[in-house]
Amino acid sequence: MTTNLFLSAFGTYIFFLILLGWFVSRKQRGGQDFLLAGRSLPVFLIIGTTLGTLVGTGSSMGAVGFGYGFGWAGVLYGIGGAIGILLLALLFAPVRRLRFMTMSEELSYYVGAHPLVKNIVAVLILLACIGWLGAHILGGGLYLAWIAGIDLAWAKTLVALGFAIYVIVGGYRAVVWTDTLQAIVLFFGFILMAGFALHQVGGWSALVAAQPVVNRSFLGMQALGWLPSLSLVAVIAVGVLATPSFRQRIYSGRSVRSVRQSFVATGILYLFFSVVPAIIGMAAFALNPALENRNFAFPFLAVEVLPLWIGLVVLIAGLSATMSSASSDAIAGVSILIRDVFSLLAGRVPSADKVILFSRIGLALVIGVAWLMAMLSDDLISYITRMIATLMAGMFTCGLLGRFWPRYNWQGAIASLLVGVSASLAMIVSGLDGVWGNPIIPAVASALLAGVVISLMTPAQALSNEQALARISAERDTMERGEY
Repeated sequence: MTTNLFLSAFGTYIFFLILLGWFVSRKQRGGQDFLLAGRSLPVFLIIGTTLGTLVGTGSSMGAVGFGYGFGWAGVLYGIGGAIGILLLALLFAPVRRLRFMTMSEELSYYVGAHPLVKNIVAVLILLACIGWLGAHILGGGLYLAWIAGIDLAWAKTLVALGFAIYVIVGGYRAVVWTDTLQAIVLFFGFILMAGFALHQVGGWSALVAAQPVVNRSFLGMQALGWLPSLSLVAVIAVGVLATPSFRQRIYSGRSVRSVRQSFVATGILYLFFSVVPAIIGMAAFALNPALENRNFAFPFLAVEVLPLWIGLVVLIAGLSATMSSASSDAIAGVSILIRDVFSLLAGRVPSADKVILFSRIGLALVIGVAWLMAMLSDDLISYITRMIATLMAGMFTCGLLGRFWPRYNWQGAIASLLVGVSASLAMIVSGLDGVWGNPIIPAVASALLAGVVISLMTPAQALSNEQALARISAERDTMERGEY
């Protein structure tokens, strides 16, 4: 496959996504439409956009690389994602009826709408969104660097520009439609690739026989270790439960029922899909066990092994996985920036007639910062798991305790947030995250303990849930009406 052929096909695909994004969003009316698609997403669009985000950079580049290096451990990423989205359906779909706009609104609501909690969570969520965006830009850049034979820095830049244009043009409505299209492309491409890769290897028996003995063990646990395996499943599940882009699907859904139905369907589909990246990675190992970087297993098969037209389809599918996830995290990040961080810095919310303009400027800023972060790393799974553990352990704890333990208060929430970050960083600095696989389990455990202890040591929150919701709604309504 020539570089010019692939870049031409990729450019045409991006141009089509830009046209699609413009077409579906050309009649949007105001900030809530731009950021939440009018809170009216039907089941099929929620499934499409959620699946497109789940089957993202980690499920493609990361999980295939894990399949290459650790055999059946490549399934773990998908298992963690399926557990996370099914738990999200069970535990948090009902918050749709409260009409939150951002996750920082939701988490502050649980502790009396305390502004300090909302502000800290807003900053952490913005950093998390930028972190996820950096992971997607990194993963897509690794693809392009291999495929097109260009410098990795240039590849990351092209990927960032690729999804930035249609997100800035069309907002969240463009995101959900392009995500749905990309979910179809990537599902077709990945399954097609797995089938042809199996054929090239010589069938199922030959695939399994080519793997090291430890890689053939149940879920690759002998190769990876049972504790790192458990940590990988946990960190991906926590990532789904605490990632703002998945919460935004709840806030933008048509009803609690439609959100729950969509998430359950998505979780089941994703669980079945989780085997596919592992098979692709194991096939790549069988055909070439000497790759310098396991993250190149996916593009290796597409470029070196598959027929031209199939390779072109699966490469576009791989980049679709990256861009569908990136676009969702970009719009979630700018929602936090406009709704929460703007008011924190300016002391007011933006007027209704300025929300779309400010959102577009914010998207350019958020994607630009994520691009800079992606330039500093080339280890995808390590980047993702450490970022999740550090930024999301405390937010996951706040959501869990706040939703189901009425005694939780704002002091406990701040303790959870700070201790979650601190425990993760301590694990990384000390090197103990290597023993666990990643810091998520100690970080979440520390955040839970700190939240419970501090809440019990301090007074219960003063505001009722109804009063807290009224306070949050009044501030949000001010932005939607254009008042100050």
